[in-house]
Amino acid sequence: MINNDIFTEKLRSSGLRPTKQRIEICKLLFNRKDTFHFTVNHLNNILEKNSRKKISLATVYNTVHALKKKGHLREISINSDKTYFDTNVTSHHHFFDENTNMLIDLKDDEVSPISIKKKILGKKIKSVEVLVKIANNS
Repeated sequence: MINNDIFTEKLRSSGLRPTKQRIEICKLLFNRKDTFHFTVNHLNNILEKNSRKKISLATVYNTVHALKKKGHLREISINSDKTYFDTNVTSHHHFFDENTNMLIDLKDDEVSPISIKKKILGKKIKSVEVLVKIANNS
């Protein structure tokens, strides 16, 4: 179990006042053993079901985006209208199940090395991350 001081520091470093609602959001995001993938709406639904505190969707949205901007969360765009966030901020790959809308981590050793042959003048590759979309056979 993580101490509230860690959540307070994450919030303050993200430019946010550590209110009870924001601490509750941080507990849900970071007080866990495994990586957590979520959309803002999914996170909001979990908070509505499990929290005794009233937390507005705007607070959830603003907190998530401030934590992302500071590097505490990663944003993963699935398509133009679906964005997930990930508590694992290291460079890694994902499966996206189109039937269940679940995002699942893929370990580096589960993907062969990728060779990028194209160069873009004045740019260097920061990271290579694979998103594999899967669906049931039809």
